[in-house]
Amino acid sequence: MKHELPHEPSDDKGLDKPPQKRWQLDQLVAALRVSREETHSIRRDGEARRAPSREALQAILDSLTEALFPRHYGQFDLDGENIDYFVGNRLSTALDSLCDQVHRAALFIGDELTAGFRRDDAIELTRKFASELADVRGLIISDLRAAFVGDPAARNFPEILIGYPGMTAIIHHRLAHILHQLGARLIARLVAEIAHTRTGIDIHPGARIGSGFFIDHGTGVVIGETAIIGDNVRIYQAVTLGARHFPTDDDGNLIKGDARHPIVDDDVVIYAGATILGRITIGRGSTIGGNVWVTQDVPPNSIVTQATARNKPG
Repeated sequence: MKHELPHEPSDDKGLDKPPQKRWQLDQLVAALRVSREETHSIRRDGEARRAPSREALQAILDSLTEALFPRHYGQFDLDGENIDYFVGNRLSTALDSLCDQVHRAALFIGDELTAGFRRDDAIELTRKFASELADVRGLIISDLRAAFVGDPAARNFPEILIGYPGMTAIIHHRLAHILHQLGARLIARLVAEIAHTRTGIDIHPGARIGSGFFIDHGTGVVIGETAIIGDNVRIYQAVTLGARHFPTDDDGNLIKGDARHPIVDDDVVIYAGATILGRITIGRGSTIGGNVWVTQDVPPNSIVTQATARNKPG
């Protein structure tokens, strides 16, 4: 419904009027209130719901990254006596704040998945998340090694860790994916969007990514929710692992969560600008050339270029 403001005759500029009249604020505020009441309410049982804070999540991510790599993202002069204290301090700050954000998100959504979600549930979820951090760090180390091996321009590990946007995106995704698996899906999605903003790389937190993952350059990479990526996969800028069709139910509504993105097996390389769509499989050890459009399964150890893609039947 369109809410039109009543027109009031005024002089050419109206700058001599107080703001209340200059901008017709009473009418504008009333129109926005009506629009809110017609579309949604952020109140339940008379109590306003607080949305999770993107700024708080950015601080949480920074603290977690400092805890995972204290000498690179934290303080370079840490030694054996104080490094554990520093890590513990960062973890305490991050996990306390994360617990609050998880609780906020559950109450804010207020759907059937979060009905009855209590503060104790947020604490338990955050504990489970914390228990995964050592394994997450191990995966990130494998990603670092893959970047060093796969990029001739990489001179050392610190350069990759603090300087490569692909590493920033992967670190964020490793953390977001755990939150997604644990059910904190709004928080996970916000973490993914923070990474997207910071790096230009868009990875849905639901995507399953194996060890030794390397995104070179990275700008414009898109990886969809149900994509599955094996070990030791390397992709370049502007690669899309997307959906080709969006199935609907009998009423024409999109079916949510249906497997619709590609499966990329181990040891695959996908060059810049390649677009791979649908629930297809890129076989192990294959190479997908730049700017190729792929919508069919690719056998293991294949090389797909623009020429072969054009000549392939179907």
